[in-house]
Amino acid sequence: MGNGKVMMRGFGVVLCCLLWGLSLISLHCDARMMMSATSRQKLEVQKHLKRLNKPAVKTIKSPDGDTIDCIHISHQPAFDHPFLKDHKIQMRPSYHPEGLFDDSKVSEKPKERSNPITQLWHMNGKCPEDTIPVRRTKKDDILRASSVKRYGKKKHRSIPKPRSADPDLVNESGHQHAIAYVQGDKYYGAKATINVWEPKIQQPNEFSLSQLWILGGSFGEDLNSIEAGWQVSPDLYGDNNTRLFTYWTSDAYQATGCYNLLCSGFIQINSEIAMGASISPVSGLRNSQYDISILVWKDPKEGHWWMQFGNDYVLGYWPSFLFSYLADSATMIEWGGEVVNSEPDGHHTSTQMGSGRFPEEGFGKASYFRNIQVVDDSNNLKAPKGIGTFTEQSNCYDVQTGSNGDWGHYFYYGGPGRNSNCA
Repeated sequence: MGNGKVMMRGFGVVLCCLLWGLSLISLHCDARMMMSATSRQKLEVQKHLKRLNKPAVKTIKSPDGDTIDCIHISHQPAFDHPFLKDHKIQMRPSYHPEGLFDDSKVSEKPKERSNPITQLWHMNGKCPEDTIPVRRTKKDDILRASSVKRYGKKKHRSIPKPRSADPDLVNESGHQHAIAYVQGDKYYGAKATINVWEPKIQQPNEFSLSQLWILGGSFGEDLNSIEAGWQVSPDLYGDNNTRLFTYWTSDAYQATGCYNLLCSGFIQINSEIAMGASISPVSGLRNSQYDISILVWKDPKEGHWWMQFGNDYVLGYWPSFLFSYLADSATMIEWGGEVVNSEPDGHHTSTQMGSGRFPEEGFGKASYFRNIQVVDDSNNLKAPKGIGTFTEQSNCYDVQTGSNGDWGHYFYYGGPGRNSNCA
């Protein structure tokens, strides 16, 4: 019996040693796998940075910490696209929409006059001719994304779908909107003058933006969208600055498209305005109001979608081959605000939309879109007909439309998010 116990004990010791040895091997393997995964990710990030950050002719340090690289116009990210290898850059649109007027000369009431706006990096220099300004991507920018592949992309299903205020749709996407929209016609562009603010963001993974959407197709997997406006997105930019942005997708945000110049697609021709760079100054409560004017339209001759910022800056174009439905025309135009509600602590987010004030507070407090217009099939800018409005939770963010001689069709929109009526 004694010998049996000794043998058993000996066997137990051997087994323990064996298991201990195996666990050490396993730990060693895990550590090596982790190391190889980390080094693989490092390599992936480095390759992506090299792809995005093209060699600069000149570099400008912006007061907000950004680095703006002046890239030769023919070396920009757009030309990484296989279909653009032999593309001849179109340096100006063949046509501008008819009826384009200078916003700043509209005789507004003195109390409702807005002020000129610029980008912060302009304080420290400008880019030479034949170059475009590109905000340099940093390693940290990519590491904040869920993956290298998803960097610079919106999440799927983040589009306002006005016809369906289905609560499941609201909860599924976690995105909330307060928009005005038109549908039921063929649209060849849209314009708006958008009041600029710096909304407070509760969580780094949330954002707040104000933009116009040019949409083609159904709201299925093949939705085409061109978007432009301003946004505050700590995740994308690493700070809370208000920045000019664009976006495009031809498959409902799945694989195609991106913000700004973070993938090949948009061809920039302008040397003065940088996509993704901070806008300055911004509006203050009961203080000076600032707004930006954005026009996106389809060139009737070449078929490309062009973008203009303000009255002076034609920024560039999205080649028509990027799209399926938008290769012809848009079926819906939307203007308004969007936030991410990630429901921190199980409550509605307190991330602000617009100024963080409700529409009824009016000028100087609530944020606005004014002089909203669409481009028709004769390339004319026109007042939109049959404007609808949509918001998932009007107690959190709301929208109110109106029209007058100075502002044309306009609306106030936005809100504070979480409050006593929005939990």
